Amino acid sequence: MGEAVDVPELSDHDLMGLALEQARIAGEQGEVPIGAVVVIDGKVVARRHNEREQSQDPTSHAELLAVRDAAAVVGSWRLENATVVVTLEPCAMCAGLMVNARIGRVVFGARSYENGACGSLYHLGSDPRLNHEFTTTSDVRVEECSELLSSYFASLR
Repeated sequence: MGEAVDVPELSDHDLMGLALEQARIAGEQGEVPIGAVVVIDGKVVARRHNEREQSQDPTSHAELLAVRDAAAVVGSWRLENATVVVTLEPCAMCAGLMVNARIGRVVFGARSYENGACGSLYHLGSDPRLNHEFTTTSDVRVEECSELLSSYFASLR
């Protein structure tokens, strides 16, 4: 967690670069290389990466940690103006968190055909039965995000 950093002119491509930096840090620490950033009103308010191995906490996904930090920075659990940028499509737990935090927008890189809940298997962000919906942009820097994950898992074999 830290203070907000102005990024008014950064595109989704640029913001994904910040998430990829976090993903690389995760990989260097023996974690699955997934990174996330949260942007509110042109400011990066949180940057995190997976920490499941070091914490032994199954909820320590990059986007969950980043959203938690963002809420602490702004002093509210309601994050309507937030954009979450993450290198891998959020799972059901993380997409559910984004619904509950009232996230405004989600941007992700690689799709997760095994457990993606923002378009691949489910789309919790566009289910009118839930109390909130968010817009989603997918496949941002998909090749880089996918390669980072593929390389990591290949190194384990």
